[in-house]
Amino acid sequence: MSAWTWLLSAAAGLVLLWPGLVLALWLARPDAVRLRELFRLLPDLVRLLSRLARDRSLPGGVRVRLWLVLGYLALPIDLVPDFVPVIGYADDAILVAHALRSVVRRAGPEALTRHWPGTTDGLAAVRRLARV
Repeated sequence: MSAWTWLLSAAAGLVLLWPGLVLALWLARPDAVRLRELFRLLPDLVRLLSRLARDRSLPGGVRVRLWLVLGYLALPIDLVPDFVPVIGYADDAILVAHALRSVVRRAGPEALTRHWPGTTDGLAAVRRLARV
């Protein structure tokens, strides 16, 4: 198989996979109240994700997922462009919410409490977001 054939096959696969990814993000989106809370808490959430990712007491798989989410948040290119209504800006929020749920499932809710840099009201919002 030549390099061009492989490259075209990979591009076609990504083009076919993208609509499914957009649909999955649309179905997984949090409600509007949770999204507003998430955007308000975004600076504290980034610090929380960073602290959790550096915590060696957490399972390795959780830490890898957190580093991947932080890397995605740092990228200027999103899976769903920002001009797409409703989910354009929500893809970052959805990924953060899923990462937090993963942390809670694997490491327990006390990991969030231990590393939360913000207020107690903010922590309560994060707990709602993570469905604790």
